Amino acid sequence: MKEPRVDSIVPLQLRKKLTTLRHDLHRYPELSTKESRTAERLEAELRGIGPMSIRRVAGTGILARFPGRDSSAPTVAIRGDIDALPIQEETHVDFASENDGVMHACGHDIHAAWTVGAAHLLREDPAAGDVLVLLQPAEETAEGATAVLNEGVLDGVAAIVGGHVDMRYPLGTIVAERGAMAASADEFLIQLTGSGAHAARPHEGNNPITGGAALVSALQSVVAQIVAPGTPAVITVATFNGGVASNIIPANVTISGSVRAVSASDRQLLHREIARVGESIAQAFGLGASVEFLAGTPPLVNEPRCAEWARQAARNVLGDVSLRPLAEPNLGGEDFAFYLERLAGCFFRVGGRASSQQPIPAHSSKFLPSDDAVALGAAVLAETARIASAQIATGGSQASS
Repeated sequence: MKEPRVDSIVPLQLRKKLTTLRHDLHRYPELSTKESRTAERLEAELRGIGPMSIRRVAGTGILARFPGRDSSAPTVAIRGDIDALPIQEETHVDFASENDGVMHACGHDIHAAWTVGAAHLLREDPAAGDVLVLLQPAEETAEGATAVLNEGVLDGVAAIVGGHVDMRYPLGTIVAERGAMAASADEFLIQLTGSGAHAARPHEGNNPITGGAALVSALQSVVAQIVAPGTPAVITVATFNGGVASNIIPANVTISGSVRAVSASDRQLLHREIARVGESIAQAFGLGASVEFLAGTPPLVNEPRCAEWARQAARNVLGDVSLRPLAEPNLGGEDFAFYLERLAGCFFRVGGRASSQQPIPAHSSKFLPSDDAVALGAAVLAETARIASAQIATGGSQASS
């Protein structure tokens, strides 16, 4: 795929400004809920554009309102996330992280910068109604979106749009699928309780490690047995802890992991089956069982009519050739899904790999999307907001939340 001419999409002066911003954010990354410097820099950038209002939300988040052409038209929101990850950077670029052990390894420096860029573009060419520009903290810990929603600052908003940079796709690519764009991401913790004994006399105790081993094997077959073939789902056992010495049978073991699904119904089904299998295996081995779940993000599902907002925006900005399907099902979690439980909206992925780069996975110490992704994401994000605002204002392609 030929790389797009970014200079024909976003003016050079704005591109330079956004690149400088991206580099600064990348150089000084901050972890979830600790994005103080990041917030100060982003608030200053947004104030410079001239919003109608601006305020802090969810601690280190920022919400700015930019005027539309018609104050009576519905308000839409655009969201960018701003937090970094506890990873030591190994990109060796001149704007690499100066905060030891912290890195923008998921592209939130890109997301924050392109959200500011979208605000610039919407100031020059407004949407039908006002646009709320949300720079959200704590996406990586799945706390930020719920904190924003709990403050009520999006009450009355008609729709919300957002995106994620992705180095699996080349620059100029937009992935705006109808349906699932990310999975639920929950954790499970199972404790099996037996009775301790000397390793030389196992008959005097009840070894929970034996039952735990059987449980791990059983969990691996759950998805194949209860989820429809072709529907993505994952159960991953990630920890198995029990025992302190080779000559002691422990009384307890704990097993934990993650469970991921792309629909609310499969999410509930998998939870029930994990609990059932855990309790059944424990009973078969004469063990006690405790099964707990820690809820993470819900599935992120684009309602078809809302996905079309982003698809049309991609056509308008980059042409039909820009639209690509997901390369493979995405079982990662994304807390933008919390917004889509309450609001109409859509989420898309933006190609971030220049022709000179290799695909690098997110959450890698070498993850470094191209600077050009900032301008491209800003243009598509702004255009998606315009399309959503116009269609909702006229009653066309309005989705129910």
